[in-house]
Amino acid sequence: MVAAAMFRAAAMVMLLALSLSACQAQLSSTFYAETCPNALSTIRTSIRSAIARERRMAASLIRLHFHDCFVQGCDASILLEDSPSITSERSVLQNLNSVRGFEVIEQAKSAVENVCPGVVSCADILAVAARDASEYVGGPLWTVNLGRRDSTDASPSLAARDLPRFTDSLQTLINLFETKGLSERDMVALSGSHTIGQARCVTFRGRIYNNASDIDAGFASTRRRNCPATAPNGDGNLAPLDLVTPNQFDNNYFRNLLQRRGLLQSDQVLFSGGSSDSIVNEYSRNPSTFSSDFASAMVKMGDIEPLTGSPGIIRRICSRVN
Repeated sequence: MVAAAMFRAAAMVMLLALSLSACQAQLSSTFYAETCPNALSTIRTSIRSAIARERRMAASLIRLHFHDCFVQGCDASILLEDSPSITSERSVLQNLNSVRGFEVIEQAKSAVENVCPGVVSCADILAVAARDASEYVGGPLWTVNLGRRDSTDASPSLAARDLPRFTDSLQTLINLFETKGLSERDMVALSGSHTIGQARCVTFRGRIYNNASDIDAGFASTRRRNCPATAPNGDGNLAPLDLVTPNQFDNNYFRNLLQRRGLLQSDQVLFSGGSSDSIVNEYSRNPSTFSSDFASAMVKMGDIEPLTGSPGIIRRICSRVN
């Protein structure tokens, strides 16, 4: 009897410990309420200043968070530079010469370190920066869950495998997002972030010169003016992803797709006779639905495999391990 009672007590202690560990591992919107109450306002001020200097930075910061979360979870691994022990994710095809905004995150990190050193992770700063960037250009707001920690390594091989490519088919995109716990609807909503920002000629050259039926001839002609047919001429020349309102977060991206004016092939496949056509149609008609779904999808994306509790570290400088 005594042994049984002791066993039950030990089991109860174990369950309590596991329960407490699970609770501690969960992200929370109030994670820094006690340890760094001014963290969010400090990040917000820094991000708003950066976008005020360069409007395009809003799109870059949202994309940076996305490219972080899709590679071994939202752990700021994308921010790590090459070192003797680390091969950066920045050099893979999907990131090379295109991901940007690193200095903006470092500036925000520095500002937060001045307020409460060693407390706020770079991964959380990325998540907050994406939300603040959206708000600044007229996009939705959402409550950011916090408590992520930073990785001590990067994974170029996972980045090459898991990040979407501008030539991907609809089914490939659906599969990539599903492996991260995101639905087809989430994928279409998140693609709507292309309502802001710009793309390089090298990413859309094939589309505007292939004379296919899925691109408006006038749109293709306009884009050819600043994107020569022969590589590497003009590879880095930029064009807005949304020709209509490139600096305003709205639903024109989806209206463009209906008119066969998606700049990237991976944009236009969302409206090409496939399963996502109905979602694109819905978002083109209902900007509030798109806005709401985008916010929800960003929260889900931000919750992909975060490091919480004891794993990981709080980097003092986001580009390198302490």
